Amino acid sequence: MRPARIVAFSGNTSRPSRTRALVEAVGAELARQRRIDLRVHDLAEAGAGLGVTTRDALPLPVAHLIEAMEGADALIVGSPVHNGSYSGLFKHVIDFLAPAALAGKPVAITATGGGPRHALMVEHQMRPLFGFFTAHIAPTAIYAGESEIRDGVVIDAGVAARVAAAAGELAHLIDVAEAARLARAAPPAAAAL
Repeated sequence: MRPARIVAFSGNTSRPSRTRALVEAVGAELARQRRIDLRVHDLAEAGAGLGVTTRDALPLPVAHLIEAMEGADALIVGSPVHNGSYSGLFKHVIDFLAPAALAGKPVAITATGGGPRHALMVEHQMRPLFGFFTAHIAPTAIYAGESEIRDGVVIDAGVAARVAAAAGELAHLIDVAEAARLARAAPPAAAAL
């Protein structure tokens, strides 16, 4: 069986990025739990021209990101908090995804912000966004403030525990999705005579 194709997407335009570090931490933990092919993307690689309004006008790096996200077996997504929600450019990229491509897709949601008052953004903004797409969202969402990630490493034990929990849940959702895909692909059982 091939490794699950995982796309981790950080909606941050700068590097180094705590948001990218957080999605990478979930990806690394998932890789400890099962065999995966992980690809990490962020808005820093998107380049100029993201302000287009139609998918066929997207710059090539963003078009490839959209195709990778739609073709992935699962997603790990993260956004920095801006005014109590995900970043506008993060949402702009998500708006280009075909809703049918995310239906039933396992997704782990993460966010980073300045402090604890933004912690519920993952529940109040990210979860409904991916719920709209009918994605299968891991029950554990992860939020990290400024003091919980240092030099690209999760240093807070509570956040690390949530990373491990979300990765385990995502691994389970991937297994369930794979079993369902295999069941759909299997030939029907012969009728008893």
